[in-house]
Amino acid sequence: MQRGSASQRSAYLAALSHEIEKKLQRALTSPSQRLGVLQELFADVALEIDARAREMILSSNGAASADQDSQIGLCFYDVLADHYVRVPTNGKRILDLIVQLWSQSFASHIFALLFHRWLFEVPLDNSESLLRFASALVQGATNVFWIDIQSNTRRFFSLFRYLLEDVALAPSRVDSISSQARRDLFLLLSRFIFFYDLAGKMESFLERFPDFPNVFLVGGPADIFVIELTDQLQKLKVEPVLLHYLSHIRSLQGLELRMTTSTRLKACLYSFTSPGGPMYPTRAVRHAAWDALNLLFPVGRYPRHVISLFFRLLYPWYWPFSCWNFVISLVKAIFYSILRLVLSSWENLRRRPRNL
Repeated sequence: MQRGSASQRSAYLAALSHEIEKKLQRALTSPSQRLGVLQELFADVALEIDARAREMILSSNGAASADQDSQIGLCFYDVLADHYVRVPTNGKRILDLIVQLWSQSFASHIFALLFHRWLFEVPLDNSESLLRFASALVQGATNVFWIDIQSNTRRFFSLFRYLLEDVALAPSRVDSISSQARRDLFLLLSRFIFFYDLAGKMESFLERFPDFPNVFLVGGPADIFVIELTDQLQKLKVEPVLLHYLSHIRSLQGLELRMTTSTRLKACLYSFTSPGGPMYPTRAVRHAAWDALNLLFPVGRYPRHVISLFFRLLYPWYWPFSCWNFVISLVKAIFYSILRLVLSSWENLRRRPRNL
């Protein structure tokens, strides 16, 4: 019974591979439809597996995929990437077609989703091809992670986790790619590790950081990590994502940074604390940035607030909102204080022994 399930799954994945090959072939032969076909194919492989296909695909691999399925739902690219490692011949024609479409939009996206495991788990004889594939993987992974950022989803979490845990933290795999690709990969992971809630791996990640040629200018692994994170913060435009990053900023506590890196991070956080341009942060972002600043840089906390108050005077149209928020916060504080006092008194009365 198990053998039959495995054969059905293999036949289903082979049929999916054939459909992918047909779409790539159509993109190659129809230049006018190329972008639309590749975009459609990318959406297909990134799609979450529906209930109709789930039973057939997971019938012989349910245990291996249970962890991914319980977190964000299994997508087609997860099982296809695993399939191309188990049966590399099924992906060879697809890979050849992607190489021919290398310069087209979404080609690197599709390659990163389908062949991220194949690149590190299937031996390659051609070092030149390995260099090209590693560069395409970093480029494609960057693009798909930004899609998650823009939509505030975690659809490509399994790809990120694989690159972090099974590649970056695995010396036998990460050392198989060129030094430049290795550096690019670590820079990529530095920018998105907070977004995918894997800050707990940061210590091990920094220990495995590769050597950079300009280390005397930028500093050590912690400095490079914070520089990439700072640049990422300044690019974020989605408020929930920015708040998510700022909530994880406490993970930087205790890192030994150079003065220039520390000043850079402080200036970045401070730019989110004032209303108006160029950031135009919301009230929630401003408060989160203040919390991060006070946590990481407690020295100079009160002078910073005084300077911030002075600059807020330059934006008189914000005064009514600031006064209103202050009044609301004050009323809430008084109300909750009275409520706590009443509840505390009531609890004391209940616990007081009665005289019989």
